[in-house]
Amino acid sequence: QVQLVESGGGSVQAGGSLRLSCVVPGYTYNRNWMGWFRQAPGKEREGVAAIYTLSGITISTRYADSVQGRFTISQDNAKKTLYLQMTSLKSEDTALYYCAAEMRSGGSWYLAADFTYWGQGTQVTVSS
Repeated sequence: QVQLVESGGGSVQAGGSLRLSCVVPGYTYNRNWMGWFRQAPGKEREGVAAIYTLSGITISTRYADSVQGRFTISQDNAKKTLYLQMTSLKSEDTALYYCAAEMRSGGSWYLAADFTYWGQGTQVTVSS
């Protein structure tokens, strides 16, 4: 069972920043898209951002419209770690955030069902 390990969640006031981290097992890293999802109470899990790497180099990134310009996804190949830098946080960003790895062939980066491996989730709470 592959387990991704997230950290960095917490509570912050609107306008503040947080950085989430996710350690990805080596054999799943660099094999495909990796991404961040979030799920608010009563809502479906939604794609926030995704990154495609090849041989440790970032090739492409994707963002949901709602976070474009505020969130940045990045990765450190040496540490096998995925990051999500979140700035200008809003109350509507409050959710449980998950990292995910290995999207199925032909899948969509924003669909949770298309990813194989998941972390346990880390809570982000933004107060207004």
